[in-house]
Amino acid sequence: MMHPTPTADDWSELPDDPIVLLERWLPRNDDPERPLMTLATIDADGLPDARSLLLSGWDAAGFYWHADARSRKIAQVTRVPAVALCLPLLGTPHPETKHQLVVQGVAEPAPASEQKRAYAARSVYLRQLAWQNTPEFAARPQQERIAAWDAFARAHAGTELAPPPTWTGYLVRPARLTFWFGSSETASRRLEYARRDDVWERRILAG
Repeated sequence: MMHPTPTADDWSELPDDPIVLLERWLPRNDDPERPLMTLATIDADGLPDARSLLLSGWDAAGFYWHADARSRKIAQVTRVPAVALCLPLLGTPHPETKHQLVVQGVAEPAPASEQKRAYAARSVYLRQLAWQNTPEFAARPQQERIAAWDAFARAHAGTELAPPPTWTGYLVRPARLTFWFGSSETASRRLEYARRDDVWERRILAG
């Protein structure tokens, strides 16, 4: 059952715990339509870097995402685990909704059981991509890539692929959550939760 969601004009029931808003804004973890988000990190030169990926899931501990262990993103998170996530949630949970969620926190390796769960929940295409998305495959001519992709799909048709050894996942434990409420009738504004000594402190900010 969908809970009523505060808008930019009606904030009479703002929760003290951000989990309440997260439950209203984000899809269930078993929903196959995963939200697209931007993961921001710091590179080896101290410059900000960003890429888009899927939010695999979330719980009271934080937010889960997955990538190839050989990727630049994983190298950056290993070196500097402080990250930010930005999720545009336009039309979620209602068509007229204008929401955005920003998460700031520290990333750590996700439990192995969660990594297996997230891989099994991926589409057939994304499970195959985890096996074939390598620099060597990217460098091959397009027709070779298409043929190799089709050959892999035929060889594994009807089977449940296990995660490749390079499949890895991270949990971002939030230190700050910022909920942006858009409006077509007045100025947008934000609701920020900052964690201090295991207690969430809430304040309202301009949009």
